[in-house]
Amino acid sequence: MATEKKKHKNVLVMRLSVLGNVAMAIPVLYPVCKANPDTRFVMLTKRWPASMFHDRPANLKVVDFDVKENYRGLFGLIKLARQLYKMYDIDAVADLHNVSGTWIIDAYLRLRGAQIARLDREKPKRRALVSHRSTDPVTPIHQRYRNVFTQLGCEAPDNFTRLYEGRDWPVSPIVLEKEPGQRWIAISPFSSHRQKAYPLELMEQVIAELSKRENYWIFLMGGGKAEKIALRGIARKYKRVTSMAEVKHKFIDEYALFAKCDLMLTMESANMHLASLVDLQAMTIWGPTSPSCGYLGYNQVVEDDIQLDMDCRPCSITGDKTCKYGDYRCLGNIKPEDIVKRVVEAVEYNAEHKTKATKLAQARRQEQESHDNKE
Repeated sequence: MATEKKKHKNVLVMRLSVLGNVAMAIPVLYPVCKANPDTRFVMLTKRWPASMFHDRPANLKVVDFDVKENYRGLFGLIKLARQLYKMYDIDAVADLHNVSGTWIIDAYLRLRGAQIARLDREKPKRRALVSHRSTDPVTPIHQRYRNVFTQLGCEAPDNFTRLYEGRDWPVSPIVLEKEPGQRWIAISPFSSHRQKAYPLELMEQVIAELSKRENYWIFLMGGGKAEKIALRGIARKYKRVTSMAEVKHKFIDEYALFAKCDLMLTMESANMHLASLVDLQAMTIWGPTSPSCGYLGYNQVVEDDIQLDMDCRPCSITGDKTCKYGDYRCLGNIKPEDIVKRVVEAVEYNAEHKTKATKLAQARRQEQESHDNKE
């Protein structure tokens, strides 16, 4: 429930980790900033997630920190809170994380008069869902983030479209020009928890089939050393398949790549949420988790996703639990050919409608130019 509106000058926003959860804050935070132009918002997160915040509103300041470096333990977090208060004169806190670390910062700032609003983690509802005592879905995380701001009296519209709205995407030196007729697909086969990942040998079958189409270009997304090695082997086997793990890049390069893609095939992972930031359709493969757990990407739709109807799903909110059967059948029983069929259908549909939209826009521009010339 929204409280009586109160104008705050400096609102501290906290979401320290995980990468995907920080990414999910952007479609909520940017509209909040734009709807409350007289308030400065200070986003606190860790160093790597902080680099995601491109195309920021003018009243958003992003502050990154390293817990291990300078702010370890209770006294380190108090030191951090003291610095934040001194530097930014914080008078309200939107705690989008609600964990012990942020509680310490909350407590310090509350003693200095700041209003505190915290994320509702909905733990009872989550436990009931994964224990199958209830089928009621967890409130989507974007709505729960939004509720934190309304508790502070901030306007929190639900109107995010994409980064760089109404403007061209920044040019990336590592992203090639897309030729007419090409279909670009980003594939993200990994997740923070291996239990949520579609078996790589099955995903390779998907990649192999898609690569047979001469106008299909596939970009494999991955991060760590093991992922890099695995994707390198796959990329070398098939034509028009590139492992982005081999190319040193930043988030701006990923945004530039995803903006040119026709589809992203992904696990429930951070890349699903990065796709949302560029208004790219993400076809997500769900296993032990489910969209009902509240983490569906912003403006993504369940109908696009691939999942099996099983009595044991979902068995986990975050996908960190061991399968009670030991074989992760919720993923292993998804057939590669079914994924390929869904991907091709979606890619061709998107390409056709994008072409029609482009031609219509060109025709309108030509008509307007002709009209201007006559005048």
